[in-house]
Amino acid sequence: MTDRDTTSGQPADDRTFVQRLIRVGSTDIIRVVVLCVIAGFILAAFHVNPRRLWVDFFGTIAESWGRFIDFLTHSVGWAIEYFLLGAVLVIPIWIVFRVLGALRRR
Repeated sequence: MTDRDTTSGQPADDRTFVQRLIRVGSTDIIRVVVLCVIAGFILAAFHVNPRRLWVDFFGTIAESWGRFIDFLTHSVGWAIEYFLLGAVLVIPIWIVFRVLGALRRR
C-alpha cells in the first residue's frame, strides 16, 4: 500500500492523534485571540466582571441574564412609547394623503 489516500489523492497524515491535537499554528493563535476579544466585548456589554465570573460562574450568568431581560423590556417599552407618540402625528397625516389620493384618481 502507498502513502497516498485513495479517496482524495492526498498524502496520508502519519501523525498520531496527540501530535495533531498539540500542533498549534500561528493562524490558530490569531483566531483564538480574536475570538477572546469578541467574547470580551460581548461580556462587557452585559457588565460581566471576569473575577466574579471565575468565582461565581452561575450567579454571574444569572445576574447578567436578568440585566439582559431588563434591558429588553426597557427597550420594548421605549419603542412602544415612541411608536405611539409618532403614530399620533403620522397616522392622521397618512389618512389625509390617502383620502386626497383617492379623490384625485376619480
